Amino acid sequence: MEFGITFKGFVSPDRARNLVRQAEAAGFTYCWFYDSHILWRESFVAMAMCMEHTTKMRFGPCVTNPNIRDWSLAASLYASLAHQSKGRFDIGLGRGDSSMRVMGKKPATIARLTEFTTKVKAMVRGDEVEYGECPEPVKLPWATGYELPVWIGAYGPKALAAAGEVGDGLILQIGDPALVKWFRDQAVAAGEAAGRDMSNFKVQAAAPAYFGDMDYCIEHTKWFPAMVGNHVADIVEKYGADSGLVPKSLTDYIENRKGYDYSKHGQSDNPFLDFITEDIIKSFCVLGTVEDHITRIKDLEAAGTTQFNIYLDNGDEEEIIAKYGREIIPVFNGEK
Repeated sequence: MEFGITFKGFVSPDRARNLVRQAEAAGFTYCWFYDSHILWRESFVAMAMCMEHTTKMRFGPCVTNPNIRDWSLAASLYASLAHQSKGRFDIGLGRGDSSMRVMGKKPATIARLTEFTTKVKAMVRGDEVEYGECPEPVKLPWATGYELPVWIGAYGPKALAAAGEVGDGLILQIGDPALVKWFRDQAVAAGEAAGRDMSNFKVQAAAPAYFGDMDYCIEHTKWFPAMVGNHVADIVEKYGADSGLVPKSLTDYIENRKGYDYSKHGQSDNPFLDFITEDIIKSFCVLGTVEDHITRIKDLEAAGTTQFNIYLDNGDEEEIIAKYGREIIPVFNGEK
């Protein structure tokens, strides 16, 4: 099991530098950043800065999307960061829900996400690529052959299939082992059906982690199921609550959802939190004592998770990193 952390763009540069140094020393191997350029400061600038303060930790957006940057610009950016970090760069890729909708635009289609994955990976590698409305093929003459790992964020059947067919990994914003297995199995089956070797396919469970009294933990993390519910509602709207394409436990919990404010995406002051129950928060997040965290992460590992990624934006960030480094990561590294 690998461990990662994720920042929003609210974190100050000084604090980001300190936190990544602390996290790398504690045994975290990934640092991810939200990529919504209007809601938060530009994430790739922060990644480049943090790369200079670490030596082993990998970086990437969690998640970017195909519609926010010209594809050759995106490829050049990714290849540059991979070169600058000596190969410590991945991307998480989604449709661009918050990034696009906060501007009143539609997220990318799954077909566009799939094409972006294959063509940007090729450009980063140094291949000549034709895409979109570009009248001439595009090639980065300075590319070094880097194989860009692409993790695809997914919940719906088409996105899960795309993750399995063209992705190197799957990002699931949820800490429920049963749901992780349900989604992971679909992505893996799609990859196998496409003739891919899925033995090295990675699965990330991304969720808040918090220590302490359960009521205290719930109060600090209740924003997260609202953010997940926003994505689930899109799938239910498209396929229906009784389609069997979304687990009943997910369709049930958004039944009383009234809306979502994208300007408060992933924030505790989002006005649409009333439908969230304590049981859902406990299911979606990793909360409680050190022993509770270890038990849940072992269950996630058994469900096929290869990386637990902590959304590190609920407060007490330094303490969370320290506790994971002292008491949890060593358990999964065989040191305890």
